[in-house]
Amino acid sequence: MKPTAILLLHCPDKQGIISDVTKFITDNKGNIVYLDQYVDREDGMFFMRIEWELDNFLIPRDKIDDYIETLYAQRYQIKFNLYFNDEKPRMAIFVSKMSHCLYDLLARYKAGEWNVDIPCIISNHEDLRYVAEQFDIPYYVWSIKKDHSNVDEVEKAEMELLTKEKVTFIVLARYMQIITDKMIASYPNHIINIHHSFLPAFKGAKPYHQAWERGVKIIGATSHYVTKDLDAGPIIEQDVARITHKDTPESLVLKGKDLEKIVLSRAVTKHIERKILTYNNKTIIFS
Repeated sequence: MKPTAILLLHCPDKQGIISDVTKFITDNKGNIVYLDQYVDREDGMFFMRIEWELDNFLIPRDKIDDYIETLYAQRYQIKFNLYFNDEKPRMAIFVSKMSHCLYDLLARYKAGEWNVDIPCIISNHEDLRYVAEQFDIPYYVWSIKKDHSNVDEVEKAEMELLTKEKVTFIVLARYMQIITDKMIASYPNHIINIHHSFLPAFKGAKPYHQAWERGVKIIGATSHYVTKDLDAGPIIEQDVARITHKDTPESLVLKGKDLEKIVLSRAVTKHIERKILTYNNKTIIFS
């Protein structure tokens, strides 16, 4: 794979943005291999993802963001992030007792589907250590007391590990604990969660059994970035499955697990590929 730079940006929509950015790249011998843009006409905002090869690019990679900031960010009020495809994201996985999402993530990782490193798996239970051992990934456990009296202590230990392992984003693979505001602030729009979502929504224990009792016709799953507002962060991916009167609570659970796995993996894929741009409480997902 040739080394490339990936630029994600958004700003108020104005004439000339695409022309100036593409001219900057081509004038400096960059070969553009991807360009996708979108204009939100309601808010008057412009969004773009552009990627170019660095083989013959005249500007050193450690100076590119300075050039963009000086030449264009101030002029167009651009907010941007710059990435390089040969710098792998580092993903930490948080789990509790359910294994289906963890197995799916690790299988995709081992199959080489993702350009990512997984330096650690963190849990509040010992139950899934055997899964981590199968994939030869370090597994760490910090149990949280029922009265949550040791939350600060646990969070400090987790944050020290994440910093040590240079983790760039976190995936909650059915992790059944609340993420603290401090950790969320340390990884803004970089903590991905998966949860069941129904119409109507069912909370508490055994949601699929509740759904069966109500005779739902559709079950679903939602993956989103974690914010301080519980389960209300920017949505990345969703999917649904049809249900009939022939389904049982057990078949709903199986269908729900399949949905959760695929929806979470799609969200993680888009994040690893740097194809998600967040604005306010929404996401722009580039193709």
